[in-house]
Amino acid sequence: QLQASGGGLVQPGGSLRLSCAASGLNFRMYGMGWFRQAPGKEREFVSFIRRSGAGTFYADSVKGRFTISRDNAKNTVYLQLNNLKPEDTAVYYCAATLTVGVPTTTEAYNHWGQGTQVTVSS
Repeated sequence: QLQASGGGLVQPGGSLRLSCAASGLNFRMYGMGWFRQAPGKEREFVSFIRRSGAGTFYADSVKGRFTISRDNAKNTVYLQLNNLKPEDTAVYYCAATLTVGVPTTTEAYNHWGQGTQVTVSS
């Protein structure tokens, strides 16, 4: 089970920190990803972190503004969102994968959280 939280309404330029708590799975064995889905659009890759936390990867649209991290002792992955823009508005989902490499497609992920809404508006 994955439980995402931390979304909300924020003004452009603002920040949010999303969290995703895992239970019922061996968290340390999974790479963790964040995706987002805006109304009328397909779910898109945002960021990925390797099992150990040593490697992180980002979509070009968020590079330099978002930071992914994980705490394996707390079975939690985080996504720090800075300098938010209106186009970042979406439901954000965390997901867990056993796929080797840097999986950026939804099909590569085994478990999904329920999503948390991020709205960037003045």
